[in-house]
Amino acid sequence: MTVSTTDPECGLFHKGEHKKCFAYAAQTACDKHGYIMDVTLNPGNVHDSVAFDELYDRLTERFEEIDHVVMDAGYKTPWIAKKVIDDGRIPVLPYKRPMGKDGFFRPYEYVLDEYYDCVICPQNKVLNYTTTNRDGYREYKSKGYICESCPNKSKCTENAKCEKTVTKHIWLDYLEQVEDIRHTTGMKELYDKRKETIERVFADAKEKHSMRFTYFRGLSQVSKWVRLKFAAMNLKKYAIHRWDKRVYALFRILFDRYWFSIA
Repeated sequence: MTVSTTDPECGLFHKGEHKKCFAYAAQTACDKHGYIMDVTLNPGNVHDSVAFDELYDRLTERFEEIDHVVMDAGYKTPWIAKKVIDDGRIPVLPYKRPMGKDGFFRPYEYVLDEYYDCVICPQNKVLNYTTTNRDGYREYKSKGYICESCPNKSKCTENAKCEKTVTKHIWLDYLEQVEDIRHTTGMKELYDKRKETIERVFADAKEKHSMRFTYFRGLSQVSKWVRLKFAAMNLKKYAIHRWDKRVYALFRILFDRYWFSIA
């Protein structure tokens, strides 16, 4: 593992085509008006789905009235889906492109038969259950002597024994519920509000408040710095909203007086 010599508490951040750098990641939540509700700081090499629990538990403890939790695709995992649904809340998550090698069958093409506890491959062959690994995935394996003569073997497996292994999570049902929720009326419009709220928060923080980098070292110092920045952003937003309300109220008063004077 690569460790920074100047700040051992940070982590090596690498996402997509971004340049690798030592950084901290801020897990942030806001309400429908764009006010930042809470934030947690983690090293940059901690995945969003791993850092989710701390922020979620703190938010739901303080705001029990939360009924919808809107998240991006990085949080679309079986554990998060189970946690939110079991709490009686509705997770709103986007479509996530299936993972896998180009030119190979997609994971959804291997259909799980829950009654017989097996998987049916695209050639209608049976993959039998073998074991459940430590990550909570049930493993299903094919018979090598059957797959050896399969015309689509090159699109299925590169295994030397011609065996195909398919994994299905034990909480797969929760991800299927998330997909059903995604297709429910109103959920798409609710998810689209992210670009007006949390994405705007991140954009303002980076462009207007110098949060593309930090001047501090250590998780504690960076956390205090980020919280102070977000507190200032909330105060600015509150001041703007109060000013807009006053201007609107003054406009209504002047308009009503002018209207009645004419009448």
